[in-house]
Amino acid sequence: MGASLLPPPAFLAVFLFSFVTLSVNPEPALAVSKHYKFDVMLQNVTRLCHTKSMVTVNGKFPGPRIVAREGDRLVIRVVNHVQNNISIHWHGIRQLRSGWADGPAYVTQCPIQTGQSYVYNYTIVGQRGTLWWHAHISWLRSTLYGPIILLPKLGTTYPFAKPYKEVPIIFGEWFNADPEAIINQAMQTGGGPNVSDAYTINGLPGPLYNCSAKDTFKLKVKLGKTYLLRMINAALNDELFFSIANHTVTVVDVDAVYVKPFDAETLLITPGQTTNVLLKTKHDYPNAQFFMSARPYATGQGTFDNSTVAGILEYEVPNKTSQSNHSTKKLPLYKPNLPPLNDTSFATNFSSKLRSLASADYPANVPQKVDRQFVFTVGLGTNPCSKNQTCQGPNGTRFAASVNNVSFVMPTTALLQAHHFGQSKGVYSPYFPVSPLIPFNYTGTPPNNTMVSNGTKLVVLPFNTSVELIMQDTSILGAESHPLHLHGFNFFVVGQSFGNFDPSKDPANFNLVDPVERNTVGVPSGGWVAIRFLADNPGVWFMHCHLEVHTSWGLKMAWVVLDGKLPNQKLLPPPADLPKC
Repeated sequence: MGASLLPPPAFLAVFLFSFVTLSVNPEPALAVSKHYKFDVMLQNVTRLCHTKSMVTVNGKFPGPRIVAREGDRLVIRVVNHVQNNISIHWHGIRQLRSGWADGPAYVTQCPIQTGQSYVYNYTIVGQRGTLWWHAHISWLRSTLYGPIILLPKLGTTYPFAKPYKEVPIIFGEWFNADPEAIINQAMQTGGGPNVSDAYTINGLPGPLYNCSAKDTFKLKVKLGKTYLLRMINAALNDELFFSIANHTVTVVDVDAVYVKPFDAETLLITPGQTTNVLLKTKHDYPNAQFFMSARPYATGQGTFDNSTVAGILEYEVPNKTSQSNHSTKKLPLYKPNLPPLNDTSFATNFSSKLRSLASADYPANVPQKVDRQFVFTVGLGTNPCSKNQTCQGPNGTRFAASVNNVSFVMPTTALLQAHHFGQSKGVYSPYFPVSPLIPFNYTGTPPNNTMVSNGTKLVVLPFNTSVELIMQDTSILGAESHPLHLHGFNFFVVGQSFGNFDPSKDPANFNLVDPVERNTVGVPSGGWVAIRFLADNPGVWFMHCHLEVHTSWGLKMAWVVLDGKLPNQKLLPPPADLPKC
């Protein structure tokens, strides 16, 4: 999973360019430009005794890791060598005034077509921790993903003890079939898509699946050391519980924001989220191996991959133990106790422990006043079946999903271009509903009519608007947890609970002091979550459920943040190589 840096001569040029940049402009604390090349190409990969040709970056699965320091500029050239249209999203990167590099297809760019390339160029501002990159078109992120490791500025330390070693752990899903064929079939029939055949850790399913023991991620550790595990949930459609048998970890960072450390035996990570934890290894040799296991947290009515992925935590044998008498094959293997599949109380309890560090060095700048308040219902619904077709959704309909009963229709022109060049007419409407048009008992008995409306509607915000957004789950076709991801911003999770949001009572309990700050949050199953953010980043910003099937069905929308008055408050012009539709 090493980074695909440029070959030596180009690297030298980059080094000289960086050196020149620093010599001429010594102000930034040794910020540099880091260059990567992503060749999107087909590669044969074998898992579960099943070989298939799949879309990869540089032939790797998962893809290469990107490493940068806070303040660095990343210049990543993506070249498309496959038949699919491609775009790459740098998940969680703020993209301040660099919306053209955000990556969701038909939102901030047209996709990169076969034989074409595009350079994503952006600077890391005020972020450090773990993020990730992934394809952002159809279901291609099932194989196109990798870690983004953001180190603190040189001379800056972590707000916790320096770890002995850092290890990315990225969860994914493996499909024996082609995921593109799976979602295409589901969209044609209106039914639910087939589920994955396995979960993976760093691309490996592990020993609990048939024909997979050799494809097991092993973490070999030394006694009495502290390891920083950089954990990413890149699975397409499943929130995951994770635990290491007989070990406790300390949570120190989520979504590249430091949190008040707390100990946990089990973590919950939704698709899109990252969690950094410290693992302190045992001081005495344990004479055992330990499973590191993950399995889904599932709340919906639909089918899901009810399997468990495992890696192995293995201790190095200390020198004083006779190596010849030692064989890992004979060691007992301990398994962790993971919560039940639908353990919403565990999920709630875990998320309630997350708090911003809110220190002098890392303040929690929670908007204390609110300029605009929105209430968005999120959930499933239906669309009518086409004439002369039999559909496999509820009662012969097609599955759909919506925000405020608007199922988002993807345009064929990129929204950011339409906005920037004043050509929005016929591409999108600026009149997204700010609250549900027809209020009902959202988490009670669902209404008989489950049909959604369909359209491309956006919310327009003046620059520097402070926003409070209540996201309310609905029980239409079953209450379900929805991990919602907002592009272009971090937000503060100021409140959450079950049932229907009560505007007269619930805000009194909001945490405006040290709420967790992140880019992806689970809307509780049968409940609501309240977030606040400052719209200080001009551009068009996608917001969607990170369960890919729900995004395919329309659980998505977008915000337009207008330019401010000052030069540094305006979106930069598009790059010359911006892909064309």
